[in-house]
Amino acid sequence: MRIDAISAFRDNYIWVIRAPQETSATTDATTESCVIVDPGDAKPVLAWLQAHQCQPEAILLTHHHWDHSGGVTDILAHYPCPVYSGQASDVDSVSERLEEGERLSLLGGDLVLEVVECPGHTLDHIAFVNPALAFVGDTLFAAGCGRMFEGEAQQFYRSLQKIAQLPADCKIYCAHEYTAANLAFAAAVEPDNLAIQQRIATVQEQRQQGQATVPSELACEHATNPFLRCHLPSVQRAAEQYSQKSLTTPADVFAVIRHWKDNF
Repeated sequence: MRIDAISAFRDNYIWVIRAPQETSATTDATTESCVIVDPGDAKPVLAWLQAHQCQPEAILLTHHHWDHSGGVTDILAHYPCPVYSGQASDVDSVSERLEEGERLSLLGGDLVLEVVECPGHTLDHIAFVNPALAFVGDTLFAAGCGRMFEGEAQQFYRSLQKIAQLPADCKIYCAHEYTAANLAFAAAVEPDNLAIQQRIATVQEQRQQGQATVPSELACEHATNPFLRCHLPSVQRAAEQYSQKSLTTPADVFAVIRHWKDNF
């Protein structure tokens, strides 16, 4: 697949997916089909579509927050197409609400995505995944995870575990450029984790060159993301030291380090 990032606001990424060049479907002699993920702002999306002569086949929303859904109405005014989101979504422009396990076949069958319900950041949050790639919105970030606005810790931890079970080489497409700040927190949790230190150096170089630090591979998240490492003694010890109490389950550890990150 060809996947482009459109920058929006201060640190959002809107993802545009096209089929591989050799199989790309066209709507006419010159216009190519695409799928848009989490268009919080219509203006840069409309400019990109015009510049690349693309016609949206579908819009996918991971959750209702305005910086992920705010551009939908204006995009639909120019390019009518289906809008897919989770069963609990309250976004008015959603045309089909999807449940856990439902599949979408898009771009002439080149893109097949399964819905994973992952409440925690919000209650309506879903991810669109297959073994090769995952559009995870604000559930999982590079080296971090979203704030817990609507869900509760046990629920959010279960959602992260669903994503954690994808293949190690799965590409994780999150929606924000938060990696450097997330790694600073990860280093505070695990100061002796060499993989975190190496990733910090890589990310610093990427940002100095104006490059995005996402997508990341899930294997990298398993090695450096504290929110996927709550089962490990090093993270548990750090959480217990921060909270000054004994913690018995990985979900308890998650709750503590999520609170820690909120105040970091």
